[in-house]
Amino acid sequence: MNIPPIAFLFMLLPIVGQLYISYGVWQILPDILWLKIITITLMTLAFLLFFVAMSGWLDKLPLELATISYNVGTSWLIVLLYMFILFAVIHVGGWLSWIPKQYIQQSYIGAALLGGLLLGLFAYARYHYEDKKRVELVLDGKGKIKEPKKLVLVSDLHLGYHNRRRDLHRWLEQIKAEKPDALLIAGDLIDRTIKPVNEEGAEEEFKKLGFPVYAIYGNHDYYTGVAADRKFCERAGIQLLKDEVAYFGNFAIVGRDDRTNVNRMTLAQLMDGIDRSKYIIDLDHQPYNLEEAEVNGVDLEFAGHTHYGQVWPGNWVTQAMYENAYGLSRRNATTYYVSSGLGIWGAKFRIGTQSEYVVVTFK
Repeated sequence: MNIPPIAFLFMLLPIVGQLYISYGVWQILPDILWLKIITITLMTLAFLLFFVAMSGWLDKLPLELATISYNVGTSWLIVLLYMFILFAVIHVGGWLSWIPKQYIQQSYIGAALLGGLLLGLFAYARYHYEDKKRVELVLDGKGKIKEPKKLVLVSDLHLGYHNRRRDLHRWLEQIKAEKPDALLIAGDLIDRTIKPVNEEGAEEEFKKLGFPVYAIYGNHDYYTGVAADRKFCERAGIQLLKDEVAYFGNFAIVGRDDRTNVNRMTLAQLMDGIDRSKYIIDLDHQPYNLEEAEVNGVDLEFAGHTHYGQVWPGNWVTQAMYENAYGLSRRNATTYYVSSGLGIWGAKFRIGTQSEYVVVTFK
């Protein structure tokens, strides 16, 4: 089997990182053999659970056990990143004699400081993820909207083993409190498998809303399987738009298929014959080629996908990858908003980014 070089690199880097932090932990822990062995063993098991979380094995496990495996495995990937950064700083500091060696090698104080720092950081990161920020936008209806309207826009719910029905219930309660005219979801409704969503009957939460819901596919919906995703939306009463236009009052909602489908329609093809007396909202999961919306006369384009990197320094990476990795921007008469997402992929941590829902009021 030929593995592409980039895929091989992504497989190799976490292994190198795990070996490096294992060395660092072994070195900094007090000279108590059983403590060192147990700590390294638990770290290795957490690392292996990441590969379990990314495999099809999860669907063979009971729901609660699969949830624990997914959360531990994906959380460890982020912990691994920050431990790698911390040990790199510690070792460089030791090499430059900025940090005394007695705090780096077999040190009760060094181990306690490192453990406390990590515990505090990730307690904050988890709390910050659960604290959903309300982003408010007030936009000009351009004379196309006859009376004030309110829409809630979200992306990247990633319902699955980590974002369970209880999480969805809490999020939708916040959205219902806004009393919007409609809810728009810009892709990645399901994380990567439909099994936990079906087992919990998560579709029932959407049935209680009392206002229309429109959604499009994201790349994770394709990982899930678009047929299963569509069936879920049908049961939930969500109107799923796959290269389709839906009219809602004075709005024309353009729902683009995800670019995972290389044969998706161009925006120009999709908008051919659209009623331009309506306020045109383009839902496109991945924020590439922003100029298309401007050229085709879109009033508002809403996207997600980037998560704004989820945790620092991921936001720096997304800033380098995308013209607009997060937030509000404009191109002439077209307004853009790229959301960091209401849910998240993998570990339920936010560091340097936020989870959010966007409330748009049209004048």
